[in-house]
Amino acid sequence: MTETDHDELLDHLREAAGCSGLAVRKAARAVGQLYDDALAPAGIKGTQFSLLAAVGLTSKTSVSALADSLVMDRTTLSRNLQPLVRAGLLKMAPGRDRRERRVALTEEGRSTLRTALPLWRQAQARIADALGEGRAARLRGDLAWLARSVLVKS
Repeated sequence: MTETDHDELLDHLREAAGCSGLAVRKAARAVGQLYDDALAPAGIKGTQFSLLAAVGLTSKTSVSALADSLVMDRTTLSRNLQPLVRAGLLKMAPGRDRRERRVALTEEGRSTLRTALPLWRQAQARIADALGEGRAARLRGDLAWLARSVLVKS
């Protein structure tokens, strides 16, 4: 590689260091760890809390509809649901046809959510305290907008 090629590569790498995708993933890892730590006494991780809450909000829902609402592919979602099913927090049942699977909270899942909600609120408060409530609300709105915008253009 010539010195010019090397310098050009370095210029491109400096540009890539400002990658929005990397910034979002770094923030997601940091915030995810905060929620994981906060929810540990309830025996679940932040991602599991989100799944339980999403299922709880929709009552009995199909895996496909849940995947769409969470912007996940069905295979990944199914893989993430299985530990919650094995732990007795969720139950799976056949849907209207053989291809559809429905997911719902069990009583143990509802109990876990009741235990986890105050812990989750503490994590939410830490984020709001760090950013300020207005900035935290704007961030959530901006991220929701970004998720919708990227999906529309894909």
